Amino acid sequence: MPTEIQPIIVKRKKVIAGGHHGGAWKIAYADFVTAMMAFFLLMWLLSSIEVEARLGIAEYFKTPLSVALSGSGTVGNSVVPLKGGGKDFLRKTGEVSTQKEVEQVEEFNSKKAKAALAREESNKMQAMKRKLEDLIETDPKLSPYKKQLLIDITTEGLRVQIVDEKNRPMFALSSAELESSAKMILHKLASTFNSLPNKISLSGHTDAKPFPEGTKNYSNWELSSDRALEARRVLVAGGMDESRLIRVIGLSSSVLLDQQDPLNPINRRISIIVLNKRAELAATSEGSQQTVDAASLLPPGT
Repeated sequence: MPTEIQPIIVKRKKVIAGGHHGGAWKIAYADFVTAMMAFFLLMWLLSSIEVEARLGIAEYFKTPLSVALSGSGTVGNSVVPLKGGGKDFLRKTGEVSTQKEVEQVEEFNSKKAKAALAREESNKMQAMKRKLEDLIETDPKLSPYKKQLLIDITTEGLRVQIVDEKNRPMFALSSAELESSAKMILHKLASTFNSLPNKISLSGHTDAKPFPEGTKNYSNWELSSDRALEARRVLVAGGMDESRLIRVIGLSSSVLLDQQDPLNPINRRISIIVLNKRAELAATSEGSQQTVDAASLLPPGT
């Protein structure tokens, strides 16, 4: 019986690469997301510029060669953002393109910085004023004299004035010798002035009563100067650093505290000013070859 031949069966398995687990779709999706991000970024950029600029961009891409060759900055009523050579792209109001505009911006920034410094220094002066007022209120030796201690802020800085009273003078009559109470006040203030960073100006004042006839070589000018110098010596003896003083002057009765009554004892006083930077610069430039812009010495806003 003949041998039966078995047919050879070849099974071919169709392999689908990846199927729903493949990664090809991820690449396509990533490209789609990137394109959408770029599209929305472009839309956001276009929405942030003016209508005229958008029209200019559209006109430019319609006829870029003619616009570039003409060098014109406008097409119709719209502004072309790209002039010949690509300069001044999407220039907006406030952006700098000329030397004059650069100088104007620098000047504005300089004024803004000066105003900020002036505000900062004003705040420091106010803090110094509160510090001195608290010292006078809390110190048992100073508080009895608080009516004779006048504190205010002037264009030059923080001013402390020690004035006479009818029954409580600072100096002996027509003399530069300080009374013991005045010495104590200056000793108490010396350490406080030492803790402040600013330079100090000191001036002596008298009332308008003239010296008796016959004293030709001595007047209220000499007396006010001698009193200012005596106050300086007492402050230094009380511990104040002498290098903090930048000016010691006598003003006689030229600057009265009570303009209505030139003979009022309150006009006889010592004035101590903790100078601000502007006044300090003006004082240091006196008699020197250093030049100062007069406008920089004016208070802000004038």
